[in-house]
Amino acid sequence: MTWHARLQLDYRREGPRTVARFLHDGPLRILQSLYPEGDGICHNVLVHPPGGLVGGDTLDITATVAPGAHGLVTTPGASRFYRSAGAPALQRTQATLAAGARLEWLPLEALCYSACQAENRLTLSLAPGAECIAWDVTALGLPHSGQPFAEGRFTQHIEVPGIWLERGTIDAADALLMDGRLGLAGHRCLASAFFVAGEALPRERREAALDAARAVIDAHALQGTAGATSPHPQVVVVRALAPVVEPAMDLLRQVWGTWRTQLWSLPPNRPRIWNM
Repeated sequence: MTWHARLQLDYRREGPRTVARFLHDGPLRILQSLYPEGDGICHNVLVHPPGGLVGGDTLDITATVAPGAHGLVTTPGASRFYRSAGAPALQRTQATLAAGARLEWLPLEALCYSACQAENRLTLSLAPGAECIAWDVTALGLPHSGQPFAEGRFTQHIEVPGIWLERGTIDAADALLMDGRLGLAGHRCLASAFFVAGEALPRERREAALDAARAVIDAHALQGTAGATSPHPQVVVVRALAPVVEPAMDLLRQVWGTWRTQLWSLPPNRPRIWNM
Protein backbone atom coordinates (compact mmCIF):
# COMPACT_ATOMS: atom_id res chain seq x y z
CA MET A 1 0.00 0.00 0.00
CA THR A 2 1.34 3.44 -0.91
CA TRP A 3 0.62 6.70 0.86
CA HIS A 4 -0.30 9.97 -0.86
CA ALA A 5 -0.45 12.60 1.85
CA ARG A 6 -0.91 16.36 1.65
CA LEU A 7 -0.63 19.13 4.20
CA GLN A 8 -1.47 22.82 3.75
CA LEU A 9 -0.07 24.97 6.57
CA ASP A 10 -0.90 28.68 6.73
CA TYR A 11 0.50 31.26 9.13
CA ARG A 12 -1.22 34.59 9.55
CA ARG A 13 -1.14 37.47 11.97
CA GLU A 14 -4.19 37.98 14.18
CA GLY A 15 -3.47 41.03 16.30
CA PRO A 16 -0.16 40.46 18.08
CA ARG A 17 -0.29 36.68 17.58
CA THR A 18 0.89 34.49 14.71
CA VAL A 19 -1.75 31.79 14.22
CA ALA A 20 -1.31 28.52 12.31
CA ARG A 21 -4.17 26.91 10.37
CA PHE A 22 -3.83 23.66 8.47
CA LEU A 23 -5.66 21.18 6.27
CA HIS A 24 -4.47 17.64 5.66
CA ASP A 25 -5.28 14.66 3.50
CA GLY A 26 -3.63 11.42 4.59
CA PRO A 27 -1.08 10.78 7.33
CA LEU A 28 0.43 14.23 7.90
CA ARG A 29 -0.36 16.29 10.98
CA ILE A 30 0.63 19.46 12.78
CA LEU A 31 0.70 19.22 16.54
CA GLN A 32 -0.52 21.93 18.90
CA SER A 33 0.82 25.43 18.29
CA LEU A 34 3.30 26.52 20.93
CA TYR A 35 4.44 30.02 21.91
CA PRO A 36 7.63 29.66 23.98
CA GLU A 37 8.81 33.06 22.72
CA GLY A 38 5.54 34.97 23.05
CA ASP A 39 2.63 35.50 20.68
CA GLY A 40 4.63 36.74 17.71
CA ILE A 41 6.34 33.43 16.83
CA CYS A 42 4.34 30.23 16.39
CA HIS A 43 6.21 26.93 16.85
CA ASN A 44 4.82 23.76 15.24
CA VAL A 45 5.89 20.12 14.98
CA LEU A 46 5.11 18.31 11.73
CA VAL A 47 4.32 14.63 12.26
CA HIS A 48 4.13 11.78 9.73
CA PRO A 49 2.66 8.86 11.73
CA PRO A 50 3.79 6.04 9.36
CA GLY A 51 7.36 7.07 10.14
CA GLY A 52 8.80 6.79 6.64
CA LEU A 53 8.29 6.51 2.91
CA VAL A 54 8.53 3.48 0.64
CA GLY A 55 8.45 3.26 -3.15
CA GLY A 56 5.42 5.05 -4.57
CA ASP A 57 4.74 7.18 -1.49
CA THR A 58 4.32 10.93 -1.95
CA LEU A 59 4.24 13.63 0.70
CA ASP A 60 3.20 17.11 -0.44
CA ILE A 61 3.70 19.92 2.08
CA THR A 62 2.67 23.49 1.31
CA ALA A 63 3.25 26.37 3.69
CA THR A 64 2.28 30.03 3.34
CA VAL A 65 3.28 32.83 5.68
CA ALA A 66 1.23 36.02 5.56
CA PRO A 67 2.62 39.55 6.07
CA GLY A 68 4.11 40.06 9.53
CA ALA A 69 3.66 36.41 10.57
CA HIS A 70 6.54 34.26 11.87
CA GLY A 71 6.37 30.47 11.89
CA LEU A 72 8.87 27.85 13.03
CA VAL A 73 8.45 24.25 11.85
CA THR A 74 10.42 21.22 12.96
CA THR A 75 9.85 17.46 13.20
CA PRO A 76 10.06 14.95 16.07
CA GLY A 77 12.45 12.63 14.21
CA ALA A 78 14.11 11.80 10.94
CA SER A 79 12.25 11.41 7.65
CA ARG A 80 12.99 7.88 6.50
CA PHE A 81 13.23 6.71 2.91
CA TYR A 82 13.07 2.90 2.95
CA ARG A 83 14.20 0.43 0.28
CA SER A 84 12.14 0.35 -2.89
CA ALA A 85 11.52 -2.33 -5.48
CA GLY A 86 11.65 0.33 -8.19
CA ALA A 87 9.05 3.06 -7.74
CA PRO A 88 10.50 6.28 -6.25
CA ALA A 89 9.34 7.91 -3.02
CA LEU A 90 8.87 11.68 -3.13
CA GLN A 91 8.73 14.33 -0.44
CA ARG A 92 7.88 17.75 -1.83
CA THR A 93 7.79 20.98 0.21
CA GLN A 94 6.75 24.40 -1.12
CA ALA A 95 6.91 27.46 1.14
CA THR A 96 5.65 30.90 0.08
CA LEU A 97 6.38 33.98 2.18
CA ALA A 98 4.62 37.33 1.81
CA ALA A 99 6.28 40.69 2.40
CA GLY A 100 7.49 41.04 5.99
CA ALA A 101 6.99 37.33 6.77
CA ARG A 102 9.52 35.07 8.46
CA LEU A 103 9.81 31.30 8.39
CA GLU A 104 12.19 28.88 10.10
CA TRP A 105 12.07 25.51 8.33
CA LEU A 106 14.05 23.13 10.54
CA PRO A 107 13.15 19.45 9.98
CA LEU A 108 15.41 16.74 11.32
CA GLU A 109 17.45 14.70 8.86
CA ALA A 110 16.29 12.72 5.84
CA LEU A 111 17.58 9.18 6.43
CA CYS A 112 18.22 7.14 3.28
CA TYR A 113 18.16 3.39 3.79
CA SER A 114 20.15 1.20 1.43
CA ALA A 115 18.27 0.41 -1.81
CA CYS A 116 15.95 3.41 -1.50
CA GLN A 117 14.79 5.26 -4.61
CA ALA A 118 13.85 8.70 -3.37
CA GLU A 119 13.67 12.42 -4.03
CA ASN A 120 13.43 15.24 -1.50
CA ARG A 121 12.43 18.66 -2.88
CA LEU A 122 12.29 22.04 -1.12
CA THR A 123 11.16 25.21 -2.91
CA LEU A 124 11.14 28.62 -1.20
CA SER A 125 9.40 31.64 -2.76
CA LEU A 126 9.85 34.95 -0.95
CA ALA A 127 8.34 38.38 -1.58
CA PRO A 128 10.53 41.45 -0.99
CA GLY A 129 10.93 41.97 2.74
CA ALA A 130 10.41 38.30 3.61
CA GLU A 131 13.19 36.20 5.16
CA CYS A 132 13.74 32.52 5.90
CA ILE A 133 16.23 30.43 7.83
CA ALA A 134 16.14 26.80 6.76
CA TRP A 135 18.26 23.69 6.62
CA ASP A 136 18.49 20.35 4.89
CA VAL A 137 20.31 17.32 6.28
CA THR A 138 20.71 14.00 4.41
CA ALA A 139 22.12 10.85 6.00
CA LEU A 140 23.08 7.87 3.84
CA GLY A 141 22.66 4.47 5.44
CA LEU A 142 22.82 3.64 9.14
CA PRO A 143 26.53 3.64 10.04
CA HIS A 144 25.87 3.14 13.77
CA SER A 145 23.97 -0.07 12.95
CA GLY A 146 26.47 -1.39 10.43
CA GLN A 147 24.03 -0.85 7.54
CA PRO A 148 25.86 1.12 4.82
CA PHE A 149 24.24 2.84 1.86
CA ALA A 150 25.28 0.04 -0.48
CA GLU A 151 22.74 0.51 -3.28
CA GLY A 152 20.01 2.91 -4.30
CA ARG A 153 19.63 6.51 -5.47
CA PHE A 154 18.67 9.72 -3.72
CA THR A 155 17.96 13.06 -5.41
CA GLN A 156 18.03 16.31 -3.48
CA HIS A 157 16.49 19.50 -4.88
CA ILE A 158 16.64 22.89 -3.13
CA GLU A 159 15.37 25.93 -5.03
CA VAL A 160 14.58 29.60 -4.69
CA PRO A 161 13.01 30.14 -8.13
CA GLY A 162 15.04 32.44 -10.32
CA ILE A 163 17.60 32.96 -7.56
CA TRP A 164 19.27 29.73 -6.46
CA LEU A 165 19.09 26.07 -7.41
CA GLU A 166 20.96 23.10 -5.98
CA ARG A 167 20.12 19.68 -7.37
CA GLY A 168 22.09 16.48 -7.30
CA THR A 169 21.65 12.73 -7.38
CA ILE A 170 23.60 10.39 -5.13
CA ASP A 171 23.97 6.88 -6.53
CA ALA A 172 25.42 4.34 -4.12
CA ALA A 173 27.15 2.63 -7.05
CA ASP A 174 29.12 5.79 -7.92
CA ALA A 175 32.35 5.05 -6.04
CA LEU A 176 34.02 8.25 -7.25
CA LEU A 177 31.20 10.34 -5.79
CA MET A 178 30.79 8.33 -2.60
CA ASP A 179 34.46 7.99 -1.69
CA GLY A 180 36.49 10.25 -3.97
CA ARG A 181 38.27 13.31 -2.61
CA LEU A 182 36.22 15.57 -4.89
CA GLY A 183 32.99 13.85 -3.81
CA LEU A 184 31.81 12.86 -0.36
CA ALA A 185 35.27 11.54 0.56
CA GLY A 186 33.74 8.70 2.57
CA HIS A 187 31.38 10.92 4.54
CA ARG A 188 27.78 9.81 4.76
CA CYS A 189 26.02 12.95 5.95
CA LEU A 190 25.47 16.10 3.87
CA ALA A 191 24.14 19.20 5.59
CA SER A 192 23.21 22.70 4.46
CA ALA A 193 21.81 25.71 6.32
CA PHE A 194 20.65 28.73 4.37
CA PHE A 195 19.44 32.24 5.03
CA VAL A 196 17.25 33.50 2.19
CA ALA A 197 15.82 36.99 1.70
CA GLY A 198 13.16 38.21 -0.71
CA GLU A 199 15.41 41.00 -1.93
CA ALA A 200 19.13 41.65 -2.11
CA LEU A 201 20.74 41.86 1.30
CA PRO A 202 22.80 44.97 2.05
CA ARG A 203 26.45 44.07 1.71
CA GLU A 204 27.24 44.66 5.39
CA ARG A 205 24.35 42.41 6.52
CA ARG A 206 25.34 39.64 4.14
CA GLU A 207 28.95 39.82 5.31
CA ALA A 208 27.80 39.79 8.93
CA ALA A 209 25.87 36.56 8.23
CA LEU A 210 28.94 35.01 6.61
CA ASP A 211 31.26 36.14 9.43
CA ALA A 212 28.91 34.79 12.09
CA ALA A 213 28.66 31.41 10.36
CA ARG A 214 32.40 31.18 9.79
CA ALA A 215 33.08 31.92 13.45
CA VAL A 216 30.88 28.94 14.39
CA ILE A 217 32.60 26.72 11.81
CA ASP A 218 36.10 27.72 12.93
CA ALA A 219 35.33 26.60 16.49
CA HIS A 220 33.62 23.35 15.48
CA ALA A 221 34.93 19.82 14.99
CA LEU A 222 33.76 19.93 11.35
CA GLN A 223 35.83 22.98 10.45
CA GLY A 224 37.78 20.92 7.90
CA THR A 225 34.67 19.85 5.97
CA ALA A 226 32.39 22.89 6.33
CA GLY A 227 32.24 26.32 4.75
CA ALA A 228 30.03 29.39 4.29
CA THR A 229 29.35 31.10 0.97
CA SER A 230 26.94 33.55 -0.63
CA PRO A 231 26.05 32.30 -4.12
CA HIS A 232 23.59 35.18 -4.66
CA PRO A 233 22.95 38.55 -2.95
CA GLN A 234 19.76 37.07 -1.48
CA VAL A 235 21.27 33.82 -0.20
CA VAL A 236 23.86 32.83 2.41
CA VAL A 237 24.68 29.10 2.67
CA VAL A 238 26.61 26.89 5.09
CA ARG A 239 27.53 23.43 3.79
CA ALA A 240 29.10 20.58 5.71
CA LEU A 241 30.09 16.95 5.33
CA ALA A 242 30.24 14.62 8.32
CA PRO A 243 30.64 10.88 8.89
CA VAL A 244 27.32 10.73 10.78
CA VAL A 245 24.37 13.03 11.53
CA GLU A 246 25.11 14.21 15.07
CA PRO A 247 28.06 16.57 14.45
CA ALA A 248 26.41 18.01 11.34
CA MET A 249 23.18 18.73 13.17
CA ASP A 250 25.12 20.26 16.05
CA LEU A 251 26.87 22.62 13.63
CA LEU A 252 23.63 23.65 11.91
CA ARG A 253 21.89 24.34 15.20
CA GLN A 254 24.73 26.60 16.24
CA VAL A 255 24.63 28.44 12.90
CA TRP A 256 20.85 28.80 13.17
CA GLY A 257 21.20 30.25 16.66
CA THR A 258 23.88 32.72 15.68
CA TRP A 259 21.94 33.86 12.57
CA ARG A 260 18.84 34.35 14.70
CA THR A 261 20.82 36.59 17.03
CA GLN A 262 22.83 38.39 14.34
CA LEU A 263 20.14 38.91 11.71
CA TRP A 264 16.87 39.04 13.64
CA SER A 265 17.98 40.13 17.13
CA LEU A 266 16.26 37.04 18.55
CA PRO A 267 17.70 34.64 21.14
CA PRO A 268 18.35 31.05 19.99
CA ASN A 269 15.29 29.57 21.71
CA ARG A 270 15.41 25.93 20.64
CA PRO A 271 12.12 24.10 20.04
CA ARG A 272 11.21 22.05 23.09
CA ILE A 273 11.07 18.79 21.13
CA TRP A 274 14.82 19.00 20.37
CA ASN A 275 15.48 18.38 24.04
CA MET A 276 13.33 15.25 24.26
